Amino acid sequence: MIELFTAATPNGHKVSIALEELELPYEMRVLNLSANEQKEPWFLRINPNGRIPAIIDHDADGFAVFESGAILIYLAEKTGRLMPADPRGRSRVIQWLMFQMGGIGPMMGQANVFFRYFPEKIQPAIDRYQGEVSRLLRVLDGHLANNEYLAGNYSIADIANWAWVRTHAWSGVSVDGFAHLRRWIDAIAARPGAQRGILKPPSNLGGKMDEQEAARLSEKVRGMVETGQSKRDGV
Repeated sequence: MIELFTAATPNGHKVSIALEELELPYEMRVLNLSANEQKEPWFLRINPNGRIPAIIDHDADGFAVFESGAILIYLAEKTGRLMPADPRGRSRVIQWLMFQMGGIGPMMGQANVFFRYFPEKIQPAIDRYQGEVSRLLRVLDGHLANNEYLAGNYSIADIANWAWVRTHAWSGVSVDGFAHLRRWIDAIAARPGAQRGILKPPSNLGGKMDEQEAARLSEKVRGMVETGQSKRDGV
């Protein structure tokens, strides 16, 4: 049995989607990020970096894995699914997984901070990160013009990228004009495993929100960010 430590974020959903797709038995523990539960000593023994997600594989002598990309690789190799075994096929999946880990995730995360959470609107920073997100989405769109999925068959690379890309509107970035990317987004959204995974725990970042709902969520996350900073500064 897998024990999943998570929260309602794209990185958390990457792992819950994979677990659902792989039909692995798991139990979920949702950490209270606003209370900095992820920084408590018991969790730091699982993930020294104090971030979600993390897992413990109780079928493998309690082996712990942190970092969402590493977890996806571990689960794929454990089951022999969602990633080819041959070196070239495996490499293609890992290349697109790293594209998400090093590009899509960090750039969308920074766009979220400056567009949604930062108390001051620093337009050059907003433009910088939204522009880079749009560029990365264009890369995906161009690749998907000739490929149904990112690395051949549906894989952990698709799961990792989709968990973030589906939230593009929250970053203030449109996918208008990216027909191939939109086709891919919709295709994965129709998968039962993906549908179940984004509900564990639920998040509405990938859905439509009115301005009031978006403002409430932004304020909640801003408070979490400020609380976490205050605790780090000893306030």
